[in-house]
Amino acid sequence: MDTGSECGLKTNEEIIEELTKDLESSCIRVDENCSSAKKNGKSDDDSNDLPKETDKHMETNSKGDDSCKTQVPHDLDGNPPQDFVDEQLLKDREIGLTETEKQSLRDQAEKLKNQGNQLFKNEEYMEAISTYTEGIQTCPLAYAKERSILYANRAAAKSKCLEKESAIADCTKAIELNPTYTKVISRRGQLYKETEKLDNALEDFKTLSSLDPDNAEWRHEIRKLGQLIEERDEKLKIEMLGQLKDLGNMVLKPFGLSTNNFELEKNPESGGYSVKFKQNPS
Repeated sequence: MDTGSECGLKTNEEIIEELTKDLESSCIRVDENCSSAKKNGKSDDDSNDLPKETDKHMETNSKGDDSCKTQVPHDLDGNPPQDFVDEQLLKDREIGLTETEKQSLRDQAEKLKNQGNQLFKNEEYMEAISTYTEGIQTCPLAYAKERSILYANRAAAKSKCLEKESAIADCTKAIELNPTYTKVISRRGQLYKETEKLDNALEDFKTLSSLDPDNAEWRHEIRKLGQLIEERDEKLKIEMLGQLKDLGNMVLKPFGLSTNNFELEKNPESGGYSVKFKQNPS
């Protein structure tokens, strides 16, 4: 005799339904989060840029933000880092300069770049970084291409010092100044890949492929990164479903149930999951 409904108490079936009604939607949300969509142009390399053979392989590093901040960054002592470039200060400096004076500053920056390149070739990377920074601080803002090369070269030197995140920031600045700088887009893509920012890396190689559709190397990188992203997302999905299962077992245990009473079925078309209740799991 079913007296639970008459006394205002919930039946076992109602309790089970209430405890498990959100499990399906939770699983589907996990899938949606894991499959969310992932979301920059072609110019000849400057003859004064770093030689390609010195720039093919880069070691790995870890932390940071790949965007160029508008606010002034500071170290633990409250001082800006040595490689910080205050563009507002440069803008203010250039207000009263004549074109001849700007060209003179550009020529000085060119000499600093060449000095930095020689230091880079000699594997004196920290000195090269400082010299490129001086060049960036010297070169007028109007000379975007020259400044782009200086940032790109400094990024290459930073990567050799294991400053991957800072190198990414310099690549980003170089690309902002010269959106079709393919050498630097490729460099940043590799840096993203080495720091496990696979979605960002994929976007860079898609950009490269759009600039040069016949480049087989970039098409290969796109396929490889797509596979890596898919494997990563599937692994994350399994881990999150495992955590949900542990949570479900903790909630269901007082009722003599476990997640074994529920069967997850994957929809091959949508990739989502549905939940079915099993009274007597095997």
